[in-house]
Amino acid sequence: MTATTVTTPDTDVSTAPAPRTRPVPARTPFRRVQHVELRKMFDTRSGFWLMASIVITSAVATAITVIVGDRDTLTFESFAASIGSPMSVILPVIGVLAVTSEWSQRTTLTTFTLVPGRSRVLAAKLLNTLLIGFVGMLVALGVGAVGNLVTAMITGADAQWDISVSGFAQIVLANELGMMLGFVLGLLFRSSPAAIVGYFVVNLVLPGLSGALASTQEWWADNAGWFDVNETRFLLFDGSLTGQDWAQLGVTSALWIVLPLLIGTRLVLRSEVK
Repeated sequence: MTATTVTTPDTDVSTAPAPRTRPVPARTPFRRVQHVELRKMFDTRSGFWLMASIVITSAVATAITVIVGDRDTLTFESFAASIGSPMSVILPVIGVLAVTSEWSQRTTLTTFTLVPGRSRVLAAKLLNTLLIGFVGMLVALGVGAVGNLVTAMITGADAQWDISVSGFAQIVLANELGMMLGFVLGLLFRSSPAAIVGYFVVNLVLPGLSGALASTQEWWADNAGWFDVNETRFLLFDGSLTGQDWAQLGVTSALWIVLPLLIGTRLVLRSEVK
């Protein structure tokens, strides 16, 4: 028995078909990233009810103001003030959860795999946070307007619309800064409990410490506005600001929001996703 050798003709390398290359997938449009991130803020039960709490708390605060308040002296500003207190708590929490929910629900690996550009995801989250804050304030103001009209119908007097466009813009700015502060703390801690506690420490504890320090240190009493973010931000709720007040607001916002935002963004971009 003999072995048979099979020979094949040499293949010309120049005529060999070129290897097929996969087309590079198109980059995910930022608008789609923003839409997905916005939908994720409403998908969970906690997220849905947190958003719904904007309307619920506004309605409850308005009803309490109508029932308990002196109806003869109630104005649109009265309703705005009563609604502003719960909004100053709810909106920053939304800012915190916009970031920390990715880590608490362990979806960061999926998110940053589908969209490798982490900065684009963070930009979409930040934009959605500011958008929700603006729309939420419009809804809350609308509920307060209804309360003001109902009060006028009960008393038979004309409704008092004593909030100007610039005054409302300042209220919106104050709440947006609060949401930004919550967002920044979410970036720094990437933990919902830690970031929420951190916000309440900044918002509730530090003003007391600053007041105690101002009572004993004259220098701090004269210059606290350049360092205390709450002292300058709360002025936005009170009415007109002077040129120095706006300058202090810019400095404190840079110290407490812009600088930590840059640090937190760098931490997220360089951290290991598990």
